[in-house]
Amino acid sequence: MNVEEAIQTAIQYEKRVVQVYEEAARASGDQTGKKIFGVLVKEEQQHVAYLESRLSEWKATGHVTAAALGTVVPSRARIDEGVRTLQSRVARKAPEAEMRLLKRALDVEVETSAFYARVVRELPPEGRELFERFVEIEQGHQAIVQAEMNAVAGNGYWFDIPEISMEM
Repeated sequence: MNVEEAIQTAIQYEKRVVQVYEEAARASGDQTGKKIFGVLVKEEQQHVAYLESRLSEWKATGHVTAAALGTVVPSRARIDEGVRTLQSRVARKAPEAEMRLLKRALDVEVETSAFYARVVRELPPEGRELFERFVEIEQGHQAIVQAEMNAVAGNGYWFDIPEISMEM
């Protein structure tokens, strides 16, 4: 796979993820879930625009630069804040439909992350840099979706942090 093919394929992956998150945002019965899906829709749309700009650069110049790419992956302070406010949601069990939405979102994030990791391994250094940031961001998205799954399932975890300790 060359750089152009990798960018074109990445655009297809990102558009698919956008579609999954848009559908989940519409279908979610949980207000927090709707908000999380909505934020992820916007971020994934930004990824599409970013990749399209990189593709245009590649076609125009035969080179691609890895311009800065932001993310919604929260800071440690935001994670800590979320853990504190989660207490009201821990006891609630998620309806099956909500968990299916989250599972589908997690599946597309895992698949997309695997694609980016493969691209980083296979591309020459010039193209590799562009996709290394996507590996980090998509792994962060996986963590966000998994954290939401844990929170709405009421299993006592949020971002792999136990909410209830059995230790004395």
